[in-house]
Amino acid sequence: MKQILDFFNHPLLKWSMGFGLLAGLLCFTYFLGLYFLNITPLGNHKVLDFGIHIIAMAAAVWYYRRRVGNGLLHLWEALSICYVVNTVGAIITGWLIYFFIEYIDPSVFTQYLDDMRRLIVSTKGQLVKELGKAKYESLLRGVDQIRPADLITDELSKKTVLAVLPVLIISLLLRRQDYSIQNRS
Repeated sequence: MKQILDFFNHPLLKWSMGFGLLAGLLCFTYFLGLYFLNITPLGNHKVLDFGIHIIAMAAAVWYYRRRVGNGLLHLWEALSICYVVNTVGAIITGWLIYFFIEYIDPSVFTQYLDDMRRLIVSTKGQLVKELGKAKYESLLRGVDQIRPADLITDELSKKTVLAVLPVLIISLLLRRQDYSIQNRS
């Protein structure tokens, strides 16, 4: 058990998970803000919470480079930090939203499903033209098969795909290596 705890005590993982937890809590706070403003919190406005992830990833990499790396940071460290922050943040957000929908206000989820159905029905002509009638019907039936627990995996998969480019940019911009070792002969 001590080995497991020591593994999670490594600075790279410890700080990344801490920043990921912070990102997840802030994203859930954003979700609650949308909810209390009577804006559909699972709709198109929710995607803006990825900005919180970007800020948390950049802050975690900067903090790690400054405090742990003494001003130095390898690319692999930056990539690892960003992906851990993003993954932990998405998992925390997904679970908190799931618990909110499951135990506090299930109407948020039913409204989300209704909005999805309305969108599919409103674009029926275009969807039938592009996908075909059978695929359109399948898409419409698929909305009824979505469960609240699917929001957790949906959150994680979307944030993982969205993170690819920002992670690379943050990692490349904030890395700093000591090249003086290579110049010594």
